[in-house]
Amino acid sequence: MELQRLLSLTRKAVDEYHQIQDDDRIAVGISGGKDSLTLLYALANLRRFYPHKFQLEAITVDLGLPGFDTEGISKLCKELSVPYTVVKTDIYDIVFNNRQETNPCSLCSKMRKGALNEAIIKLGCNKVAYGHHKDDVVETLMMSLIYEGRLHTFCPVTYLDRTKLYVIRPLLYIDESDIIGFRNKMDLPVAGKLCPADGDTKREYVKQMLQKLNAENPGVKDRIFTAIQRSGLKGWNINEEHELS
Repeated sequence: MELQRLLSLTRKAVDEYHQIQDDDRIAVGISGGKDSLTLLYALANLRRFYPHKFQLEAITVDLGLPGFDTEGISKLCKELSVPYTVVKTDIYDIVFNNRQETNPCSLCSKMRKGALNEAIIKLGCNKVAYGHHKDDVVETLMMSLIYEGRLHTFCPVTYLDRTKLYVIRPLLYIDESDIIGFRNKMDLPVAGKLCPADGDTKREYVKQMLQKLNAENPGVKDRIFTAIQRSGLKGWNINEEHELS
């Protein structure tokens, strides 16, 4: 995927769902994966010409995973002129060694988001951008159907009552395959798959299922995404005005 297409699809999501306003200070959570690095690249470049002026802060919550290195991310942030903060934690040790969780993802996610939100507030940000893409939207809906028996997926914009932060998802129109292409083209400093639980999750099962469905019935993923937009699910109406501050 070319940078121009990345910026076009990012701006489409930002515009249609009113994700960015003047004087926003937006934190980008950088996990070291392809999605968050692509998001950082997109917003840093969008910032140059977008009519609503905004600032960026890049933040990595270091879980303490053996082999995790932020040097490449730090270099990219300098190239993009985005301030970068690394929050050191013992989350990996707590989840995998001390508690030895059999299903570690939920606790790890909760602790990581807590550390991230605390850092975001200290830096004076009012919004945080997540790197969720179109595949994530569809996979989350399917997971809710299969495991919870309900129609649900995350919204383009979410307000967090406890922290008074807005979560925005500017990559929601972008396919994961395009993000992989952009990562390869730009040689983004992806940290690699270091988590011992990676690839052994319900989400990975649903991802593989959807890939098979889409191979057998081309366009299935896009039709499900369109159905979400037309479903009446809260937050997905393009014409809905989000009360952002």
